[in-house]
Amino acid sequence: MPYPAAMSASSTLRVGLVQMACGDDPRQNLERALAGIERAAADGAGLVCLQELFRSRYFCQSEDNERFELAEPVPGPTTEALAKRAAARGVAVVGSVFEKRTEGIYHNTAVVLDESGRIAGVYRKMHIPDDPLYYEKFYFTPGDTGFAAFAAAGARVGPLVCWDQWFPEAARLTALAGAQVLVYPTAIGWQHDESDDVDAAQHEAWETVQRAHAISNGVFVVAVNRVGHEPTPGDAGTGIRFWGQSFVADPFGRVLARASADAEEVLVVDCDLALVERTRRDWPFLRDRRIDAYGDLTKRFRD
Repeated sequence: MPYPAAMSASSTLRVGLVQMACGDDPRQNLERALAGIERAAADGAGLVCLQELFRSRYFCQSEDNERFELAEPVPGPTTEALAKRAAARGVAVVGSVFEKRTEGIYHNTAVVLDESGRIAGVYRKMHIPDDPLYYEKFYFTPGDTGFAAFAAAGARVGPLVCWDQWFPEAARLTALAGAQVLVYPTAIGWQHDESDDVDAAQHEAWETVQRAHAISNGVFVVAVNRVGHEPTPGDAGTGIRFWGQSFVADPFGRVLARASADAEEVLVVDCDLALVERTRRDWPFLRDRRIDAYGDLTKRFRD
């Protein structure tokens, strides 16, 4: 078999990342996300990725029962709107939804829609944080879909969500499910009372761990973050300064493109999917795994 040519037309996936600042009106946020999909499609994107919980401000900064009113079913209004735009523009879309599964059960859910607007797959966030200003355990039931990859835009797309991006197990299992591209809809930023050194260290750790997932699994990583300051309800002087800087890394961990830290942006990036095969041949991490020796990974801690 001949060695794959670099960046051939058949192996190129053009990915669009829609980095937004979110306001109080879910309808306006949805319209701006749809406009971002339009812009990415106009620039030739075949897969467009939206940030975590893009229809609203990041409501998990506090625990408030009224916020459950933001939830909706899947399929539902948001997935229907995304599906119509996907089909109209012939692009696949990864969208993030506050899913109401049934009374009292809610999920932080990523939905993959293919180019026809069909739901190709649903992933429910597995790792749920409970930290200051990130009180997600109050709102979200841990996911039960497992880790999977879905066919979209001529690629195998593996959706994960925000806190999942810190866990190598999630990236590995999604890659083992066949993913060529890991997509992380994200909402992460700096808190108001931390130093510049801490801010820089946190961002660097966030990007580095995801670049490591790209390397150790031989995949592309797409991280789509929100941007702008969102105050804690009732206290305008606090809150989260979302650091934006959405990026795409290739299977060598190289950052192919990175959005700004302080502005909305639609980033469109070419990903040569043939690089997945070439990298895994040269760095056969999946081949050399000692699957006979990893049983203790299923334990909370090895005493």
